[in-house]
Amino acid sequence: MVTALVVVAGALGLVVGHLLNHAAGRFPWPDQKRAGSRGAATPTTGRLPVRPLHDCVGVAVRGPAVDVGAALLFVLATLRFGPSWELPAFLFLAAAGVLLAVIDFQHHLLPNRVVVPSIGIGAVLLLVAAVAGQEWAALLRAVLGAVILFAVFLVLALISPHSLGMGDVKLSGLLGLYLGWLGWGALVVGAAAGFVIQALFALVLLAGWRIGLRGELPFGPAMLAGAVLAIGWSDALLS
Repeated sequence: MVTALVVVAGALGLVVGHLLNHAAGRFPWPDQKRAGSRGAATPTTGRLPVRPLHDCVGVAVRGPAVDVGAALLFVLATLRFGPSWELPAFLFLAAAGVLLAVIDFQHHLLPNRVVVPSIGIGAVLLLVAAVAGQEWAALLRAVLGAVILFAVFLVLALISPHSLGMGDVKLSGLLGLYLGWLGWGALVVGAAAGFVIQALFALVLLAGWRIGLRGELPFGPAMLAGAVLAIGWSDALLS
């Protein structure tokens, strides 16, 4: 049963990844307001310039990278959680994370239209898992994790607004929800891993002369990668 579920999850991930790549390729979407960590909004309207549909390239990333990446995340989530009530919630996080990572890489922006609804949908899916499995302690921990991580990132953003933006702060709430569900160890490791991954990525780019000392890197992908590592190792963290 698990093998069949993994195969189905992988196939579903390929389809979802393909659709997400097309969605990211059409960003900025119509009526997309400026929201997130960084982005090039027009000075007069405060909005990102919207490309006409006939100017869209169709996909954000050419090749199978996004499709395969989403499929891999779906497979890993299925292997991690198996046929459980938690699985739909973490599959949703994988899909939302892929879309946010691609957009943030290309636009240095984490759109409210993805982050904010994702928090609500994730909370509902985890609530369903809590009701089905009587995991009330995990649900409470998830809510507290979201609030705590949001507050920590908000303070960091206020201290250093050039390093963290409000898009990163809102994303921390989404990740805190899921990491908190898994445990306090996963929450701490997931948050810390994002900073470590960002630092390592910056060092690699500096060594390759891809960016300068004052170059800006989107933080969302590193945050998401740190969460993936913490979720994947959460069994070990809780043992």
